[in-house]
Amino acid sequence: MRNSVFIMLLLSSIIWAFGQNKTNLELIDIFNMEFVSDPQISPDGNQIVYVRNFKDVMTDKNLSNIWVINSDGSNNKPITTGNQNDFYPRWSHDGQKIIFKSNRQDERMKLYVMWMDTKEMAPLTNTPKAPGQVSWSPDDRHLAITMFVPKKEESIVKMPEKPEGAKWNTPPTYIDKLNYRGDGQGYIKGGNLQLFTLPIDGGSPRQLTSTDFDHGAPEWSKDGQKLYFSANFNPDEAFEPNNSEIYELSLVDGSIKALTDRYGPDTSPKVSPDGKTIAYTGLDDKLLGYQLDQLYLMDLNAGTPKLLSGGFDRSISNIQWAKDGKGLYFQYDDKGDTKVAHISLSGKVSDKVENLGGLSLGRPYNAGTYTVSNTGKIAYTLGGTEHPADLAVWDKKGSKRLTFVNDDLFAFKKLGKVEELWWKSSYDQRDIQGWVVTPPDFDASKKYPLILEIHGGPFASYGSVYAAEIQAYAAAGYVVLYTNPRGSSGYGAEFGNLIHHDYPNHDYEDLMSGVDAVIAKGFVDSEKLFVTGGSGGGVLTAWIVGKTDRFKAAVVAKPVINWTSFVLYADGAAFFAKYWFGKKPWEDPESYFKRSPLSYVANVTTPTMLLTGEEDYRTPIAESEQFYTALKLEGVETALVRIPGASHGIANKPSNLIAKIASVLAWFEKYQE
Repeated sequence: MRNSVFIMLLLSSIIWAFGQNKTNLELIDIFNMEFVSDPQISPDGNQIVYVRNFKDVMTDKNLSNIWVINSDGSNNKPITTGNQNDFYPRWSHDGQKIIFKSNRQDERMKLYVMWMDTKEMAPLTNTPKAPGQVSWSPDDRHLAITMFVPKKEESIVKMPEKPEGAKWNTPPTYIDKLNYRGDGQGYIKGGNLQLFTLPIDGGSPRQLTSTDFDHGAPEWSKDGQKLYFSANFNPDEAFEPNNSEIYELSLVDGSIKALTDRYGPDTSPKVSPDGKTIAYTGLDDKLLGYQLDQLYLMDLNAGTPKLLSGGFDRSISNIQWAKDGKGLYFQYDDKGDTKVAHISLSGKVSDKVENLGGLSLGRPYNAGTYTVSNTGKIAYTLGGTEHPADLAVWDKKGSKRLTFVNDDLFAFKKLGKVEELWWKSSYDQRDIQGWVVTPPDFDASKKYPLILEIHGGPFASYGSVYAAEIQAYAAAGYVVLYTNPRGSSGYGAEFGNLIHHDYPNHDYEDLMSGVDAVIAKGFVDSEKLFVTGGSGGGVLTAWIVGKTDRFKAAVVAKPVINWTSFVLYADGAAFFAKYWFGKKPWEDPESYFKRSPLSYVANVTTPTMLLTGEEDYRTPIAESEQFYTALKLEGVETALVRIPGASHGIANKPSNLIAKIASVLAWFEKYQE
């Protein structure tokens, strides 16, 4: 008895000691952070398969396996294992099988089928190119998939035949397309995404289309005789990037007909349970920088579209029919929160789930997803300021969190506390939302340095979600302010378009008013202010140092510095010129230069670091190089950090995310005194 008491006391003291000896997060901890993605609830609502994402510190890779759990939270276990990428699980309609993608065999991405009773699996594809979007036929006997089909592009440059044994340079690359490279893709090879069907018993995919255009995710008709998909078949589609239609493909004779015909994007067709109606998202394109994706219905017999969400002032995505056919579910962003709602066929909207998120590990972007069962039960990625995405489920009784994939790490780590903050912009007194993160062991009687961290987009939003970058800054002793200035999504069409053809401009006052609101709380050292941001946030950071000398140092990550060179060099020239400016650079050079941070370079005195991935084709590194050289010519303290092998999404490798954070902290530390 005495020994038992002693052991209990010893265990209690050990548990207490661990609780008292929590340490701050370190950058190496990023390799131990996991998150849940792509939850797929079974048709009967009893089980959920989901992707569990993790990292390998030895190979510097982002990896993933597939797990399954009962929707009551019991029997949580992996159904794939190993250091590979298993992802994209999708249930058959009868709930007996799933398909998923994996590079488990030989590094080639293949499509697999798994029988859920035995967990046996078999590869369905062995194609040179990876399968894309996949959907089950109504009878579960076939899959419809998208897959890239290469097309050889002839060069007009003809080289003479080289002598035997001669070692010549690689032949020149001949380019004649407007869109010739893409961020994260590199230089684009000839070919297009085509539609295929594939028997679930295996065999060769049957190619259904062979156009010179990309085809979107296929959706089966109720009778299994047709596929619906979205595509931009305009002959000048490179110059009209936002003008897609919904098409119907007959599997009987291969004919294709357009179901929509307006100017603007129509995408994501979903067939109603009775097969008589398709729902889809789209908009009447007014060439605005920010436009709401709205929900439409079309009777397949009458062919007449109906706007269902006309009274809803938020952008709609990820639409899914309710089993009874009396409405649809969708997700949307609202004031820093991602939600799932239901809309009836009369247009009445009712919220079901809040706090989706946690899919953006680095920065606190709103990013989450969900699926709904035939019983109305919803599986979703649960976000929160204290953890990346976990799995949760909702039914009429409420929400329940099912996983805690980072408890093994966070049980011994201290996090910065996140609090929501609203303030009035000094420009026009509009309400602006942000979040203040205080360091672990925060003492309000002390003074702390402040980092203003600015999101990209610019039509995007931050929210009440976990972010490794923000927590790393807090762990280093900084108060951090991150915000949603004008132009951010989730606040309606009017707020989003306050920066239409006027960015950057008065978002500057929104941000500086937020800094003043935090300083007014009394725990920030107003002489130790720092600023950073990436992409659109990089634009605003470069803009800020050209407008004020209040900040001791700045890190401008993957920015646009010169709008003229950006539009002519980025991977979306037609879109940016048409929607963000309305004219080409030579048609309105004054506006392009007026809105370029380069125009204020002579005003900059703030020590400024530039940081960009060397393979960034969205905001190419030449933009950073311009600002770096300009600042050097002006005698401003500056440095240039190039992340090898990184595209616009720098964190394609865990070490790249760490490198970015370490660079920011090193620069700010240099100018602390």
